[in-house]
Amino acid sequence: MEQRSGLSEMDAHLIRLCEAAGGALAFDAFMREALYAPGLGYYARGDAQFGHVPSAAKPSDFVTAPTLSSAFGATVARQVAQVLDAVEAVGGERCITEFGAGTGALMLQIMKHWMLKIPGQRGEKTPETQIMELSAALRARQQSTLGEFATYTRWLDAWPDVLEGVIVGNEVLDAMPCKLLARLGDVWHERHVAQTDGAWAWQDLPTSLRPPLEPVGQHDYITEIHPEAEAFIASLAERMLRGQGAAAIFIDYGFGEREYYHPQRHMGTLMCHQGHRSDPDPLSQVGEKDITCHVNFTGIALAAQNADLDVVGYTSQGRFLLNCGLLEVLADASLPERANAQKLVTEHEMGELFKVIALCTPNLTHALADCIGFAVGDRTHTL
Repeated sequence: MEQRSGLSEMDAHLIRLCEAAGGALAFDAFMREALYAPGLGYYARGDAQFGHVPSAAKPSDFVTAPTLSSAFGATVARQVAQVLDAVEAVGGERCITEFGAGTGALMLQIMKHWMLKIPGQRGEKTPETQIMELSAALRARQQSTLGEFATYTRWLDAWPDVLEGVIVGNEVLDAMPCKLLARLGDVWHERHVAQTDGAWAWQDLPTSLRPPLEPVGQHDYITEIHPEAEAFIASLAERMLRGQGAAAIFIDYGFGEREYYHPQRHMGTLMCHQGHRSDPDPLSQVGEKDITCHVNFTGIALAAQNADLDVVGYTSQGRFLLNCGLLEVLADASLPERANAQKLVTEHEMGELFKVIALCTPNLTHALADCIGFAVGDRTHTL
């Protein structure tokens, strides 16, 4: 099909996919293309989408915890170190794998935990490091961020057959395409996207799909389900179980399912980010802004358990970082550094909305029973 006059490349691409699908795309397919279509999607472009504050010369669309404060990665590294020791004790490889490494800031902060100050030299028991990143633009940025440390890191183009050590994912699960469900007049529909009069519009089609908890009440209700994120956990587990031992740590914003599907959360959690502003409209400026939804951590935990992994712990980001020694990391920090780090733990900033969940292979469950990140305030019982 030739590109129609006045259409952007992204619009033309999506229209072709809609026509191939019979006129409308399920929202998860639409979201996948909007974020990841080669050369067109939000994360496939060369822009610096995240990592700069709004006042920067080239502002980004949002800031993540590692770009907000280097204390984030330095503190997470303490938990990573404990897990690596447990993995090594059962004969596994001391390896750190990061999925969706963004700017590369988190991996850099974690690596500095082991690297000597002498340039190019490695510290005692330094783990191997690798990044799973499909975006060429982000890979280039990560290599630039890591600088001299990039020589110690492998970039993967595809899933490895075996994963050992520690797997880390910060704000990865929320960027995985979700399905949108709408209860309209007591009938559940799956939301699709189609072109109507030259603009993108919702098309709701009756479906047998349901959220894991039926929201109480008869009112119209829009929400998300996460088959792709849960399938990701199943694939991850398959590779973790092939090795000698592994644990995965995911940090993201979200809730357990009882809070996720609360009757009052009737508009769902879908949100877009651009220029440090948020809006709820994923059908405008497609490919130019981030599209995200909160994580249902109960679904993640169940997907892990169904794939024979164990849940090590689940808590808020604020509690996790304090448990791991954030205050000690900040002991010699400047006042501005402390002010930024405070945003990582305070309830009205990132401390409460963001959660941490850790999963492990069964042979590590006993060794990680005293996992430092969940020593106080573990909420696994709330999932």
